[in-house]
Amino acid sequence: MLIYQIGITLIPGIGDVNGKKLVSYCGGTEAVFKEKKQALMKIPGIGLSTVNSILSQKVLNRAEKEISFIDKYNVTPLFYTNKKYPQRLKHCIDGPMMLYYMGNADLNSPRIISIVGTRTASEYGKEICAKFVKDLADLDVVVVSGLAYGIDTYAHKSSLKNDLATIGILAHGLDRIYPQANKSLAEKMVLNGGLLTDFMSKTNPDRENFPKRNRIVAGIADAVIVIESAIRGGALITANIANSYNRDVFAVPGKLNDKYSEGCNFLIKTNRAALIQSVKDIKYIMLWESDTDKSPKQQKLFKELSPEEELIVNILKENNETSVDYIVLKSKLSPSNIAAILLNLEFDGVIKSLPGKMYKCL
Repeated sequence: MLIYQIGITLIPGIGDVNGKKLVSYCGGTEAVFKEKKQALMKIPGIGLSTVNSILSQKVLNRAEKEISFIDKYNVTPLFYTNKKYPQRLKHCIDGPMMLYYMGNADLNSPRIISIVGTRTASEYGKEICAKFVKDLADLDVVVVSGLAYGIDTYAHKSSLKNDLATIGILAHGLDRIYPQANKSLAEKMVLNGGLLTDFMSKTNPDRENFPKRNRIVAGIADAVIVIESAIRGGALITANIANSYNRDVFAVPGKLNDKYSEGCNFLIKTNRAALIQSVKDIKYIMLWESDTDKSPKQQKLFKELSPEEELIVNILKENNETSVDYIVLKSKLSPSNIAAILLNLEFDGVIKSLPGKMYKCL
């Protein structure tokens, strides 16, 4: 029942990881609240104060009020066991137990891209953002961002302009919009995309909520594009989370002395993001074809491999799909050397790159 699904997220000291553990041990959300104290105390990571909170069942009163809000404003609650829950987030260890959604976009669309960047976007950043979104239109992707000022706003607006569904991930409840200036934009997004959050109504856009929100921006997508970012900030946090989820990360390079290019350049320099100059780069790396480019790359005939290339090809042939980390481990070559070899082999049509930094032989 929904009241128990919401209630379990309200138990003090229970996060998404321990919450799922509770449900697993007890056999369901309702069973958690009906379990005996002795049994609850045996669950790893569940202490006495948490057990007492479960047994008191006070959290169910707040859950009941949230259900009234859900019914009144036509909100879709998505518990992590729901078929419509974003499947990509299920693979993230700290994926939210419960999501609240207003909109009409498919949260499990075949292609989802998150676009993030600075709140103080330059004209260069705005132009790049608009261009990328326009060029993504023929791929029918869903564009995700955080509805913040700057790059987020331009990503959402450009998506609507190009008739692409776009979803805003909020750091607060669905009873408000922050920033208020984006209220009109948010209303349009609900008609072609949506608003998604793991925060209940009456939750303020407090500072600590934004980094937490970023895990959804990173986890719900196939890849994250960073367009402009300072060396510190939400966009870099999102990129790092995406890396931890084994998502592809792309960054647009900028001027060396530009404050809001430092973050992108740093991601590229430290191999945390692939440098991209256009959507063609994204299509190539993600193996995404549109109706306008259907020309498969053919392997060069009689390609002569160097000893190092042959070593890597043999490693790839041992497995159907192989990660870069495994190649480094087996080959004992440097990561930078391997990256160059993989790129050359891919250009020659010997291997193919797959999402999640995986490779396979053709």
